[in-house]
Amino acid sequence: MAFAAAPSPIPSRTQYVLEAIKHAILTGQLPPGKALVETELAAQYGVSKTPVREALKTLAGTGLVVMSQYKGATVRTVDAAMAREVYDVRLLLEPEALRRTIGRGASLDAAGQALADADGAADQAERSLANREFHRALYLPCGNPLLARMLDEVRDQAALVSTVAWSAQPSWRHEAEEHRQILSLALAGDAEGAARALHDHIASFVARAFPGDDDAQ
Repeated sequence: MAFAAAPSPIPSRTQYVLEAIKHAILTGQLPPGKALVETELAAQYGVSKTPVREALKTLAGTGLVVMSQYKGATVRTVDAAMAREVYDVRLLLEPEALRRTIGRGASLDAAGQALADADGAADQAERSLANREFHRALYLPCGNPLLARMLDEVRDQAALVSTVAWSAQPSWRHEAEEHRQILSLALAGDAEGAARALHDHIASFVARAFPGDDDAQ
């Protein structure tokens, strides 16, 4: 007996709300420190409070939202200390992951596609997401799933830092050029050169974004 193909899954209301709130955060429509009131969000997105509550819990798990017993949910505040914390993890792990990716001869086609997506981004949120995908395409094929998962855990927080920094100083074109240099070295098989370029790229970002907070290091 022939069976009809299963229909494409329809995104759940929770997923819809989650993506909508994330997009609003990464475009600055919901700025850091903004209160996220369940009833208001439910009315805005035409859903009950339950999918909003679940979406906020998920976003809290990725570091974009802070849940407080007294204040409720708010968009996470970005400052130099938070940014350095996130980027310190990246500095420790991403260059080594890239070395391993290059050493394994893994495909970097996804990184090239992410660069193209960033160039054609319609807004800051799309650009931020493409930026994250570029970095993920460099570390995901490293051959160590635990290392990749550890870096995945800080992806949304790094995107939030970029969003806040770009709103004050739109340096994304500079970062895009650095991405091209990193990818060029990686495609040439220069693992050490690519890792150094990636390290410098990550290290310099927070210094540019928070130039008055060097003494916080």
